[in-house]
Amino acid sequence: MLQRNWHYLLLLFLLFDFGYSFWHYLQFPLDGDLAPVVWPSEPYTPVLHDPFGLGPLLRQERYPAPNRFFAHYFLFAYFRHVPLWLHPVLSPLNSLYAACALLKLAVHGLLVYVLAVAISNQRNVLSPGFLLAAALVAPLFQTAGFNSQMGVVDASITYTGFYALSMSLLLLFFLPFLRAALHGEPLRVSWLSYVGLLGLAVVLAFHGTAASSTGLVVCPAVLLLSWYRAFSLLPANGSVLTRSRQALGQLPRPLLVFGLFSAFCLYSMYVGLYNLENDWSTLPIAQRYGRLPLGVYYQLTGKLGFPMLLVLLLSSAYLISRQPRTPASTRVRTALKWAALFALAYVLLLPLGGYRAYREYILRRDSILPVTLVLIGCFGLTAHYLLTHLPKPARWRYAALVGVGLGIFTFTDRYKSSQGNACERDLFARLAQSPAPIVQLPATCTMMDWQPLTDYRKSELNGWMLHYWGITKTPKLYYQQ
Repeated sequence: MLQRNWHYLLLLFLLFDFGYSFWHYLQFPLDGDLAPVVWPSEPYTPVLHDPFGLGPLLRQERYPAPNRFFAHYFLFAYFRHVPLWLHPVLSPLNSLYAACALLKLAVHGLLVYVLAVAISNQRNVLSPGFLLAAALVAPLFQTAGFNSQMGVVDASITYTGFYALSMSLLLLFFLPFLRAALHGEPLRVSWLSYVGLLGLAVVLAFHGTAASSTGLVVCPAVLLLSWYRAFSLLPANGSVLTRSRQALGQLPRPLLVFGLFSAFCLYSMYVGLYNLENDWSTLPIAQRYGRLPLGVYYQLTGKLGFPMLLVLLLSSAYLISRQPRTPASTRVRTALKWAALFALAYVLLLPLGGYRAYREYILRRDSILPVTLVLIGCFGLTAHYLLTHLPKPARWRYAALVGVGLGIFTFTDRYKSSQGNACERDLFARLAQSPAPIVQLPATCTMMDWQPLTDYRKSELNGWMLHYWGITKTPKLYYQQ
């Protein structure tokens, strides 16, 4: 009985993991970019009226985030409506925190789903293969624990909207191609899927640099490799130019989307040169590259998350290298090689993306999110292969190793009250109850900002947003001492 229905235990584990993650997402405080993006503040107004950066292109205009329209518009639309929709069942303050948690859970769920489909090649969420793949990657989505080192869904709701959301859509864009590459299936894309892929290509190119830079690393490389393979198979009796054109004509039609996506990303990167945020903190490119080795070192040694994931992944890769060569194992090995090359190329190109003072050593959980997801996906792929192909005695030993590793990730991912929003909730309640137009509050924690506000004039946007959400009856200013 248990042998036939073991996958339902995985389903229970996933339900618990998602439920715990949602509860944890409810505890996070609000961040300092929420009000400027949602109100929006004056610097972020131009991007909402110029989706494709025509101002920078035609008139050399400079303003913040000219190539991130869809990220800004999504957060603007979401937080203008969803918290209000929850008012019939929750208080205004609880509605705001619930809206944040629902968005994070949706992004979390989409990422796990797409990774599990790519790993297992099964879309049925109740199938054993899908559940096994989902259970292998879900514990690595740290809501606490190692979140500051390898977090996928960020504690900041705006960073979730800018990074994790874009990466979930990017994986959805790549999903048909991943299934074909990882499982040896013919690449078939319907006309409806073409429309969806083209729509995603536009959205992703103008959503943020994480998606567009990943696209510019992956798509041209795939196109060039596919062209070279076709070129090398053509008879050598024609001219190089003729053979080149013939090889170009033999590219699979679905890959044409990669060419369009690459063009959109290149344009987005050009428009991004007019991003006024690049002037807020500058550092010469040579110094950025000089800091890169320290960034890698601190990412690998700051906490045990990445080292543990790499040990699990390298152990799995070693075991696969000891297995008989089959078409399936060859595809897994090839995927690992390309993943390693992608991670290396992406990290080496990161300093070209500019400098932010809060990313002192270039690498941080948000800037390397594509690499983190590649590592998680590769571990899931190798572990899934071994757990379904190893002989039974070896399979049980390997399952024990994986179980211990994922168990550590699971038990480390514990809620800490010091990271919660209880203090922020209390300050919001004091602000709402005060009759004064300018309210003094204790500086015991942040209030929808990155640090306690000591100047009441800097609380104006927050005051307007809190009134819009119904948390205060009138717009109020505040300062913290």
